Amino acid sequence: MSVKLSEKMELSIERLLDLYYQMWLVRYFDEKVDEFFAKGLIHGTTHLCVGQEATAVGACAVLEEKDKITSTHRGHGHCIAKGAEASRMMAELFGRESGYCKGKGGSMHIADVDKGNLGANGIVGGGIPIAAGAALTSKMKNLGYVVLCFFGDGASNEGSFHEAINLAAIWNLPVVFFCENNQYGMSGPAKEMIGVENIADRSKAYGIPGVVVEGNDIFEVIRVTNEAVARARSGEGPTLIEAKTYRWKGHSKSDAKKYRTKEEERHWKERKDPIAKMGQKLIDDQLAAKEQLEQLRQKAWEEIEAAVKYAEESPMPSLDSIEEDVYA
Repeated sequence: MSVKLSEKMELSIERLLDLYYQMWLVRYFDEKVDEFFAKGLIHGTTHLCVGQEATAVGACAVLEEKDKITSTHRGHGHCIAKGAEASRMMAELFGRESGYCKGKGGSMHIADVDKGNLGANGIVGGGIPIAAGAALTSKMKNLGYVVLCFFGDGASNEGSFHEAINLAAIWNLPVVFFCENNQYGMSGPAKEMIGVENIADRSKAYGIPGVVVEGNDIFEVIRVTNEAVARARSGEGPTLIEAKTYRWKGHSKSDAKKYRTKEEERHWKERKDPIAKMGQKLIDDQLAAKEQLEQLRQKAWEEIEAAVKYAEESPMPSLDSIEEDVYA
């Protein structure tokens, strides 16, 4: 049995349940990382996407295996949604040899080229021109893949955003620019840093479609992204999507979140939780039972616990390898 999400797209119930499971996987991964940073068991820094699970999972749900993504400093959800192994991700954060970057990259540099993940990026807006370049490769070599480019509201004020979108627009490149507007650029509200009502409105300057979507509704994210990916794949060029969402945690591990109210946070957690919204719709539409969803939640928790065990038991990089894979 399949569920019709739009005139052009249907998903099986099994696939929808898998996406529900993926969202729990993303949440439990980041909550566990938050716990370990608080205890001083992981070093460096991290940027968590708790509360934003529907954007990463929903957008990547429409991609084919050959398609590519570029990620951000808040990229754990993107990695998991594009097929990364939670165990290798956790090992990377623990600085272990079995991590995606052999323990040398940490939270902001996870990449899995075999799965089409061209990498997270610690530079705000740094992945946007990379996405345009990958899309140019696809077009010039007739490779047929689409690039999904994730970035945040703050990155939309960077020069790389405007330059890359302009280039992609004039060359009709197969790329979808996906802005996760979580309402805050570091420690200030996005509305005080951007002079238009919607970031998607900036698409008009480049002659491409701009779409605003409820970022905590995975069904809407899937529908909108599917249309943009189909447009890109057919040679019609890029689309700018703005998904309105919210990060429950601070900008980074050291953020006390003094710039927003507890009432605001409670509203988003209680009324707009993307996992709760999807689960309730699946139950209301009689696509899944409450007990079935609980089993998927438990399965996700167990997978993350197994990932932690894998990371803790993995070896540290040897001193002899300190200069390997490091470029200057």
